[in-house]
Amino acid sequence: MSTSENRTRGRALGLLALFVVLLVATVLSVVAGARGVSVADVLSGLGGGRETLAEAAVGQRVPRTGLAVLVGAALGLAGAVMQGVTRNPLADPGILGVNLGASLAVVTGMVSFGLVSASAHVWVAILGAAAAAVFVYAIGSLGRGGATPLKLALAGAVTSAALASLISATVLADNAVAATFRSWQVGGVGGASFDRIGQVLPFLAAGAVLCLVTARGLNSLALGDELAAGLGERVALVRLGASLGGVVLCGAATAAAGPIGFVGLVVPHLGRLLIGVDHRWLLPFSALGGAVLLTFADVVGRLVTRPEEVDVGIITALVGAPFFVWIVRRRKVREL
Repeated sequence: MSTSENRTRGRALGLLALFVVLLVATVLSVVAGARGVSVADVLSGLGGGRETLAEAAVGQRVPRTGLAVLVGAALGLAGAVMQGVTRNPLADPGILGVNLGASLAVVTGMVSFGLVSASAHVWVAILGAAAAAVFVYAIGSLGRGGATPLKLALAGAVTSAALASLISATVLADNAVAATFRSWQVGGVGGASFDRIGQVLPFLAAGAVLCLVTARGLNSLALGDELAAGLGERVALVRLGASLGGVVLCGAATAAAGPIGFVGLVVPHLGRLLIGVDHRWLLPFSALGGAVLLTFADVVGRLVTRPEEVDVGIITALVGAPFFVWIVRRRKVREL
């Protein structure tokens, strides 16, 4: 068996192993929480039974688990695509301010236009995410050297701070919105329902397809725009398609679960360490890895302070912030 075949087999086995880990995470997410449940409770809860509190708990955890899987997969995939498009290892929907751009758009829609449906939130979140992504990239591209990793990270940090202030000012104008937004802004999957999942699922599916079909093109972009064009790649089309897919994923995920950070930073880096830089493998790995990370983070958040809960956005920040510092130190990025 050739080296290439061995590598392909190893990557396939890695994806299969990660899928098994995801299955374990989903089972734990259904059975773990403030109230323990048995196998019988799980089966009864899945069948619609509500005779006991345990069965009712299962009925609430199933859509919550489904939303955690979908949002985690979306954020992991979006992070890998953003890093591929910008060739920036620090790219992440949270760090670059994309999630907060989507959040500001949603809050503005709620306060100014009375938008309440999840589908309406998705549309405005996508527009807000796109506007924030374009703004941060434009600011980070100013000066010598263009859009360097550190300049993009700094531009994203400044933009995030500004957007957070605007969100607070907007929310303070409406007490009803403030009560709803207070828990949503941290990022979490509590209160999920199949109806909410159904409203965001088409957007998540469309964004995922756009990202996955650009995998080969992202491999070419990693060589540089000129070389990619010389190899026959439509550089502008690949960058536009991948960017649009990432923005749609970020907007839909933020509308469904709030601005959850660091998933798109941590997972793609682990993917490169484990299966390499080929985006045809890295993108599926990032989707599965993001789903695993967010599902396990939600389980941890339910267990560490039970019967109370810690929002999943706090858990991912506790994991991701040290990881971000490690990446910066490891690469020794010094150029401003």
